[in-house]
Amino acid sequence: MPNSTYKVIELVGSSEQSWEQAARNAVETAARSLKDLRIAEVTKFDVRIEDNKVVAYRVRLNLSFKYLPELADDDEEEFEEKKERQEKAPKRKKR
Repeated sequence: MPNSTYKVIELVGSSEQSWEQAARNAVETAARSLKDLRIAEVTKFDVRIEDNKVVAYRVRLNLSFKYLPELADDDEEEFEEKKERQEKAPKRKKR
């Protein structure tokens, strides 16, 4: 791992089944747009409650991935355009 740099981001994953599935959902979702994921450290567990019942498990985690300087130089305008397209895209239903 000589001369490697890693970036760490904070994510929140959720699941109706378990904390483990919530963490898996966060990592798998991040993996769609990030490359070379390394370590996920769960920093917080919580649950969402409705009508006095647990309806979702949530985990907050720090996710590290290899920092690639050549990707950091992307044109900011291009980044913003891509972000807008993603926000306008129809949301996928959960199973």
